[in-house]
Amino acid sequence: MNLAILGAGAWGTALAINLSARHQVTLWTKEAGHLSELMTNRANLSFFPDFPLSDAIYLTASLAEALENTDLVLIVVPVAGFGDILRSIAKINVKAPVIWGCKGFEPKAAKLPHQVVADVFSDNELTCGVISGPSFAEEVARGLPTALTLASENDDFSREMANQLHSKNLRIYTSRDMIGVETGGAIKNVITIAAGISDGMGYGHNARAALITRGLMEITRLGLALGGKMETFMGLAGVGDLLLTCTGDLSRNRRVGLLLAAGKSIGDILNELGHVAEGVHTAQAVLQLSRKLNVNMPITEAVCSILHDGMPARAAVETLLNREPKTEICL
Repeated sequence: MNLAILGAGAWGTALAINLSARHQVTLWTKEAGHLSELMTNRANLSFFPDFPLSDAIYLTASLAEALENTDLVLIVVPVAGFGDILRSIAKINVKAPVIWGCKGFEPKAAKLPHQVVADVFSDNELTCGVISGPSFAEEVARGLPTALTLASENDDFSREMANQLHSKNLRIYTSRDMIGVETGGAIKNVITIAAGISDGMGYGHNARAALITRGLMEITRLGLALGGKMETFMGLAGVGDLLLTCTGDLSRNRRVGLLLAAGKSIGDILNELGHVAEGVHTAQAVLQLSRKLNVNMPITEAVCSILHDGMPARAAVETLLNREPKTEICL
């Protein structure tokens, strides 16, 4: 299968390395300077300097060239640039199906990726799906065992693509719940920042477990309100992804929380990271939606107060701890 992977960041590069063993892969980057680096070094020095890009991976900065004769388009750009990529694809009039791995809400209108797709394409114009789950890019590049969920409203498409992308070290499950898969992948980044703050303050494993559990409740509440399915939040794209990012040292969003706990400003943190931490940009959109839908999300509110209102991390955590007792299961 001819695959066009749009976005040569960490996730796009990892997928290119992994999938090029079984498919013909074209990896697209919009930056000419980045393309030169990739071609000169046959490695993505910004993300995976120790992982060579095989000769089977074709590199280009031309979107039209990347999409020519492709059988499947994988979009793995930050969610803020997702709409622009879709509009460019529409102008080129590509007929190939599209799968995206973007995690987050479109920042201006707080829309999930499938809603952005609906704005650009009519319902019957694009065969599409979303792929998500617990997956650090570095481990996918190394070929370590990983399981993901591929969701699409087109059952035949999701089954066919799962079979094509599946391998012994990349297991693909299918789902029809695009909303649930997208919501889980987006909000877990916000909860992960909170978990990183807790760890950075030395609050211990008990506090982290409580944050993960109550964070999953927030994800589920908003996800159900948006139309997602309960079973999705109990699966790979829900609790699975949340557990990984809240506990794994490779998580950029957890790193944001750790640095906030150390007293660093969010501007300095993002400069230090050098990579996108989607939770920072997603938090405000999640809070906006929760208020619109009257969904209680105190952890998200606390994260937003730190990121956007200047509240010290310790004060925000104390506010959370001092909330009045409630019934545990309350959806």
